[in-house]
Amino acid sequence: MTTEQRAPEEAATAGPTVARMVVGGQSVDAVDGQTFDVVNPAIGQTIATAPLGGREDVDRAVAAAQKAFDERKGWASWAAGKRGRSLSKLADLIKKNSEELAWLESRNVGKPITGARGEVIGASLVFDYYAGAANKIYGQTIPVSKPGLDLTLREPIGVVGLIVPWNFPLLMASWKVAPALAAGNTAILKPASYTPLTAIRLGELALEAGIPAGVLNVVTGPGGTAGASIAAHPGIGKVAFTGETTTGQEIMRLASGNVKKISLELGGKSPNIVFADADLERFSRESPYSVFDNAGQDCCARSRILVERSAHEKVVELFAEATRNVKVGDPAEDSTEVGSLVSQKQRDRVKNYIEIGQAEGATIVVGGAAPDDPALADGAYLLPTVFDGVSNDMRIAREEIFGPVVSVIPFDTEEEALRLANATPYGLSGSIWSRDIGKALRAAKALQSGVISVNSNSSVHTEAPFGGYKMSGIGRELGMAALDLYTETKNVYIDLS
Repeated sequence: MTTEQRAPEEAATAGPTVARMVVGGQSVDAVDGQTFDVVNPAIGQTIATAPLGGREDVDRAVAAAQKAFDERKGWASWAAGKRGRSLSKLADLIKKNSEELAWLESRNVGKPITGARGEVIGASLVFDYYAGAANKIYGQTIPVSKPGLDLTLREPIGVVGLIVPWNFPLLMASWKVAPALAAGNTAILKPASYTPLTAIRLGELALEAGIPAGVLNVVTGPGGTAGASIAAHPGIGKVAFTGETTTGQEIMRLASGNVKKISLELGGKSPNIVFADADLERFSRESPYSVFDNAGQDCCARSRILVERSAHEKVVELFAEATRNVKVGDPAEDSTEVGSLVSQKQRDRVKNYIEIGQAEGATIVVGGAAPDDPALADGAYLLPTVFDGVSNDMRIAREEIFGPVVSVIPFDTEEEALRLANATPYGLSGSIWSRDIGKALRAAKALQSGVISVNSNSSVHTEAPFGGYKMSGIGRELGMAALDLYTETKNVYIDLS
């Protein structure tokens, strides 16, 4: 990619650049030569062009990945420790190039540069983790009734397709690429069309780290063509997808052709359950970032605050005050906490939900409009918005908005809180706030969500499994559990009679 070979500070103000896909170790254009524009949503300007990949490009990438997998001395045949050392080199290169990658991410997504820096380092830590995990993918020996030895082998699936979203492009790529490669698979990575730049750079850095050509291929293009081709391709044995639920359902249908293995991390409508005995000041001080971080474009966003009625008024007052203090501004400034949404289209979608909430009878306590700063007029900005007077049957409380909007809903009893929390088709994340540990543990056991935190908004850890219940997905990423997504278990019996 010819995008960011300059110093990061120069790249932040440079004109459009030309990005290319990484296939079989080469930087390539789309087979038909088509491209699309990549826009910085904070200023509404094109910053790059990228190849508009489709079925033929996926075919080319699958052929390269299969070749890299099948070669006698190919990636799958490498000693696990050797694969791990290559992933460790990639982690080091991500750290070495962290400022360049952070500026790419910030400009491409519209997110604050400080947040982008943290996500890049987070991605490097994911590769570090799976570098160490590569030689710890164990089988078992199993006592059986016949005289013999029964054992299991954990083997790579083969070619896998990895489709990642636009909200955390590099970080989500690391969640999939690192365990897939650690297990010995080869991969086709498809970033979202809004945000292809760090994925392309990751493909280049993988080659620099000594990972063989064809092991990690990067194909850019729309979900309806490139993504659908990956999901349906008979040469791909597994597809992993992070994104919205309806697309996940379509991937399941497309993957059924050759009965692919699938893992899906989909939508969420996560609750923040606040009991009256909680530390309300701490909750209100910390929790705005659980929903407004990344401009609310987070499937884990705690977008429903369920608060015990006796504490309702105080929580609304404290949370609103904390929300007013969140700094919305230019992503390039270190002081900015919330940047723009990913596109004008996404901002219009969120504004439409704000209008729906008002029409349903909810009351805006804070926000609800774009900032009045003229310097931000060309960007896809929206102020963090707090709704009160919300009931759990309103659309703003039921549907994933994927923007900086939170609904406050009162409850009277512990049982009602859990009923309201679980009255959603989603089950990804959530928090419980209480000084009563017994109550908090009861709630955690009853809450139908995959990742839960108590007196904290932090529920995502590299070392621990992540994934959802119900329509929030299938499978668990991160931790050692992620390796189950990228391996086959083979049983071998040896007759010793």
